[in-house]
Amino acid sequence: MENIIEAKNLTKEFKSLKREPSLKGYFKTLFSRNYETKRALNRVNLEIKKGEFVGIIGPNGAGKSTLIKILTGILTPTSGEAKILGLVPYKQRQKYTKDIGVIFGQRTQLWWDLPAKDSFELLKYVFKIPEDVYKENLDRFTELLELDKYLATPVRKLSLGERMRCDLAASLLHNPKIVYLDEPTIGLDVEAKHKVREFLKELNKGGVTIILTTHDMGDIEELCPRIIIIDKGKKIFDGQISEIRKKIRSDRVLVIDFHDEIDVKKLKFNGVKILSKEENRVKLEIDTRKTTVSEIAKRIFSKYIVHDISIEEPEIEEIIREIYKKGI
Repeated sequence: MENIIEAKNLTKEFKSLKREPSLKGYFKTLFSRNYETKRALNRVNLEIKKGEFVGIIGPNGAGKSTLIKILTGILTPTSGEAKILGLVPYKQRQKYTKDIGVIFGQRTQLWWDLPAKDSFELLKYVFKIPEDVYKENLDRFTELLELDKYLATPVRKLSLGERMRCDLAASLLHNPKIVYLDEPTIGLDVEAKHKVREFLKELNKGGVTIILTTHDMGDIEELCPRIIIIDKGKKIFDGQISEIRKKIRSDRVLVIDFHDEIDVKKLKFNGVKILSKEENRVKLEIDTRKTTVSEIAKRIFSKYIVHDISIEEPEIEEIIREIYKKGI
């Protein structure tokens, strides 16, 4: 499949006024000004194919939002180039925005004092959506997101979760080919998060390309097969979650329920550490640099009767935290 998003050497620099923190420093800037340059994005390359669901993550100030703003056409890069759907977003923005949807978790595109349905009607005219397409999409989103209870309620009276569902529908009424999501589940309760995630999965199954930035690792684990990690303006990882688990953490936890209580000392194989024992349940940490999970499981099955066995993968949040501290 061909790439739907291509970016080469994207760099973005911001200039800010350098001033001493005093009254004297304030008056100095009236006559002579010194600026300092901060590089928010540093030669980032990106290729995304049609229908992918990609998570972009990184610590605060890493450059994630700057990258999204360039890809959506809000910012122009200092150097480098981006081409999306055959268009340069920051040069052909009016034409480009007809094919994208954008959601920023802390902002709404709905009119505050109007019912959500009135906002949808206004967006229908803004995007020139045919009546049959508009009605079909609104009916579908109303069912999937359960909007019927509050379509007639002014937006200012909606809860955060209800508003976010309406914002999702508003961003998708015109059938965008790419959707950019910036913290779409921030502040939502468990039920609202589940509903939004299930909706995004359905949307992606329909062929919509989705780019997600978030600090919620639950969103990443549940939605994004591929992740891109940005740190200090640079792309430090781009690949599958399974790949990064293997790259950063070599240990796996094996949880075994034995038929009878056993002497755990007999499980001290090379590369195995005993984490805990509770009655007939034993947790073992397997260092996959020294042995394999299958090899240890084979040894245990040959000697003992086992009721159940499972493998616990390291939490993605823990892995990402380790990357931020140590790098890859």
